[in-house]
Amino acid sequence: MSKPKGLITPQQAKELNDAYTERCKLISTNITKRPDNRSSWYSLKDLRTFLDLAEAQAKELGYEMDGVRIYCGAYPTVNDKVGYSTSFIVPTASNKIGDGHSHDISNANGLNLGHDGVPPDANYPQ
Repeated sequence: MSKPKGLITPQQAKELNDAYTERCKLISTNITKRPDNRSSWYSLKDLRTFLDLAEAQAKELGYEMDGVRIYCGAYPTVNDKVGYSTSFIVPTASNKIGDGHSHDISNANGLNLGHDGVPPDANYPQ
């Protein structure tokens, strides 16, 4: 089995997590005024189903899907309670644009509603 580009070790994951901790503390202290979400979890079934659906939708829209982009996001403030941070996934393609870079397929559906960390501010590894 081949390995994907960008494969990292658990130690490297911990280093990335630790480097992000200061940013997350700023969000928690200055914006949400409570611990904020640090991760999103998606089941293999949901990821595989999304990838299949996204690839089919891309073809319907005239694209050949070449990957996904993962964005950081946040749920809106409701009743003065700031929403948790989240992540969402959108399909990308490099054809039809012509510059050789992968671009979001902006009229295709994305994937959200992964499960928060337990507790939401839990660090890597959980």
